[in-house]
This record gives sequence, structure tokens and C-alpha cells, in this order.
Amino acid sequence: MQYTILGNTGLKVSVAGLGCGGNSRLGLGSGGTDAQAVDVVRAALDLGVNFIDTAEAYGTEHVVGQAVAGRRDKVVISSKCRSRNPTGPISGADAVKALENSLRLLKTDYVDIYHLHAVAPANYEHAMKEIAPALLREKEKGKLRHLGVTETGPNDPRQEMMARAIAEPPWEVVMFAYSMMNQGARRAILPTAKTRGVGTLLMFVVRNIFSRPTALKQAMADLAVSGQVPAEFARSDAPLSFLIHEGGATSLTDAAYRFVRHEPGVDVVLFGTGKQEHLRANIDSILRPPLPEADMRKLRDLFGKLVGVGLDLPDAVRAAAKA
Repeated sequence: MQYTILGNTGLKVSVAGLGCGGNSRLGLGSGGTDAQAVDVVRAALDLGVNFIDTAEAYGTEHVVGQAVAGRRDKVVISSKCRSRNPTGPISGADAVKALENSLRLLKTDYVDIYHLHAVAPANYEHAMKEIAPALLREKEKGKLRHLGVTETGPNDPRQEMMARAIAEPPWEVVMFAYSMMNQGARRAILPTAKTRGVGTLLMFVVRNIFSRPTALKQAMADLAVSGQVPAEFARSDAPLSFLIHEGGATSLTDAAYRFVRHEPGVDVVLFGTGKQEHLRANIDSILRPPLPEADMRKLRDLFGKLVGVGLDLPDAVRAAAKA
């Protein structure tokens, strides 16, 4: 495993971080049991992963709590509270209650990083004035070590909230979308993060677009119709096959992880899985050298101006929204 210091936090973290949300939710999203999910987390720890990201909304905090029992001091835990509920933005008191519940489920008296989860541009002022001060008071009590914020990629594809948050306190760590076909953060977020010493966590690196061939084909067809990619990409069953070659990537997933990992300003690349056999493959990709420069250049030329591509919500969230 390779490790880095997360921004200016002083936390030594694995560059590969286990994400406990998304479609897999450590396997709970596909019918796995709590015991199986605990085994996934422990297997990741055994492979050197020491950064675990969970959230109130994921329903996996209790799994993480069980999995890290006995080695809490060797693990950096990141969790989050919802920034709004069905009636509107939450209050500072609501955020404190959520933090207390997270600590209970995680079986710990502090969390290393606590984020406001999926803050939309319209809710940012409220987050700054109402929620952040309440959580900073809890930080003074030692219940969280660092305060962070995450974006809502599908609802803020131009990353307006994050571009603002990255430039000002009190946010010490941020989580945002960045991928081969969603490269805006390379210009709008990462340079500022590097300059200011803000810790960065990458999400939406793979998602459905690179793990499901039908999703990639549909995305290419839509982009070709709007003239955003060459027409031949829509006609191909494997439009990104140029990345797979000797000396290049071994798969699209491998390419996706390696594309983002070596960008200046990137600290932790989050990956999610519910299967132990996928753990090592994901970690190995994150630890590999950068893609060949010719491939990197082609990806930037082809897709560097795309906005909001591949930012699909988890299947369960989309299903609930349609219900």
C-alpha cells in the first residue's frame, strides 16, 4: 500500500480508500449480510487500506464499527450527515444529533473526518451559517477531528458549491466527483486544493459508466447526438478500447482508477465493492503507475470539456425517487 498525508490534516492515509456507499454498500446493496460486509472491511484493512468512508445515508456505519473493533487507532474513519431532510435543510442541532448517532454506530468517541453530505449550491449559505458552527463546537469537544463537505454530483454537475467551498474555511477535507469523462475538477478544484492544503477524496471515479458496458454505450450515443464526442464512438461496442493495450490499461476500471490517481492535488481515491475478490484488483489499479502519456492526452482531448457525465445516483436512490 502507498500512503500520503491528507491535505494539512496531518492524517496519514492510504491512497486507496474503501467507500461504503454507492450501489454495493459493502455488499448490503445486493443482499449481502452484515457479517459478509464486516469481512469485506476487514479484508481491506488486511491489505493496507486504512481510510474508510461511510455515512449516515449509507446505512453502513454499524458495519464499520464492528469491523474496526480492536484496531480503531490504526484506521482513519470518515463519515457524514445529511445536509437536508424531506422538509428542508437541517439545523445545527440536527447535525449534532446525527454526529452522536454516528459515533454510537461506529462504536467510537470520535470520528476523524465528519462531512456535511451532498450540499447543493442553494444550501451552501445555510451550511456555512447554521450547520458548520454547530459542528465546530463539537470539534472543540474532540468528537470530530476535521470538518469536511461533499458535493451532490448529479445535482451540481458544474461543481459550483465545491468551487466555492474549496477556497474558504472551515472545510479541511472535501469529496467530489472526478473521472475520465468528468474532468472539470482538474481545473476548478484540484489546483486550489493543492495550494490551500485541503484534503481531497475522489468519488464517482468508476460508477456504472465504466463498469457496465451498456451504460457506456448509451452515454456515448447521447454524447454523439449532441456533438460532444465523435460519431464513431457511438457506433462502437467498445469505444474506449484504445486504452487497453500492452503497456496501457488492463481494463476500463483499471484505466479509470489510474487516470485520476496521479493528478496533482489528489489524496485518496475511493473505491467500493461488496466482494473480496474485487478488493485486490481495485487496490492494485490504484497503486499502478499513470496511464501512458499518449492515452492521458487523448482522454483529455476527447473528454476534457464534458460536464456531468457518469454522475448516476445509486440504483436504490433512483428507484426510490421514481416510486
